[in-house]
Amino acid sequence: MSKTESGLTGEAATSEQASAWIGRVETRTGAVSPEFAGMVMGALGHPAAPQPPIHTGAPLPVLWHWVAFPEFVPISDIATDGHPKLGGFLPPLSFNRRMWAGGKLSFKGRFAIGEAITKRSEILSVDFKTGSTGDMAFVRVGHDLRGEGGAQIREEQDIVYLPIPDQFRAPRAIPALDAPIFSETVEVGPVRLFRYSAATYNAHRIHYDRDYATGAERYPGLVVHGPMQATLLMEAAMRHTGATPTRFSFRGVHPMFDGTLSLQAEQDGPGVLKLCTVAEAGHQGLQARFEWEA
Repeated sequence: MSKTESGLTGEAATSEQASAWIGRVETRTGAVSPEFAGMVMGALGHPAAPQPPIHTGAPLPVLWHWVAFPEFVPISDIATDGHPKLGGFLPPLSFNRRMWAGGKLSFKGRFAIGEAITKRSEILSVDFKTGSTGDMAFVRVGHDLRGEGGAQIREEQDIVYLPIPDQFRAPRAIPALDAPIFSETVEVGPVRLFRYSAATYNAHRIHYDRDYATGAERYPGLVVHGPMQATLLMEAAMRHTGATPTRFSFRGVHPMFDGTLSLQAEQDGPGVLKLCTVAEAGHQGLQARFEWEA
């Protein structure tokens, strides 16, 4: 594996060397301007989703803070896959695929469009594991976000590092919910995927470059962003409950590819919804848990 293919800026870190990244801190300030918010709305909108107000001072829709901190790095610092090269804030691990595997968030108040948001990020752990697909590594990053108006989000993000296989091997399929309390259909084609990549400044080529996704990374199609799925589920849950979340968690259980996906939910006790995206083949893609004060 070449350093260009792996996205490394230098020699890959061993497990012992990678542990030196634990505790590393980065602080940034960002905002979601009306222009950024309009780009997100244009990527997420579908027939069941009403358009939120998009102007300075309007409430920022939940999870849209993910577009507030784009990584402005020069093309020379971009790896073959479209990600920024490793070895800065994130450790340079010897795997040539990395993905946002899941996360959990707690909320206090709401940010506003145009509001300055400060984010403090810290590497919490670096764990090497062996699973059914071989060796892998998980990096957990903690984020503390604070807005000018006092709103806060605590977020923990799980990033998984994997080798690219010789051919696509689907994980175990988890069936769709038996009796969902709602099921909404969203068409996810190349234009929507490109728009979301643009809105989030995510150049990972598996989301918009079909030749790269199927040839270099061995996927059967364009990959649907995990954060997009999480945001679609969040917005559906808020519409159907009329509630603002206090906590939200999600994890990917099966890659989702361009086509049609469904948003489904079932009640899991007072103030809790279990959610999932479902592929046309009938299996779950991303699972989530939405909690509110009932």
